Amino acid sequence: MTVGPDDTRQARQVALVIAATGLMWIGAQILGGWLGLPARIVLLFDLAALAGFSWALVTTWRIWRRRQGK
Repeated sequence: MTVGPDDTRQARQVALVIAATGLMWIGAQILGGWLGLPARIVLLFDLAALAGFSWALVTTWRIWRRRQGK
């Protein structure tokens, strides 16, 4: 199985999104606790992280499906 340049680029993008989302989510949790932000605001950070991880999961699944067809 060969991996095309588009798949490689998207896989690299997925890896960066996962890493950045995880770091930003951890930072938001620490900052929220340190500043005493209300739970409603912290929930927004949780939902943003969920969106980032969901996008990464769907994109990874699409890459995997494309490779199955080759």
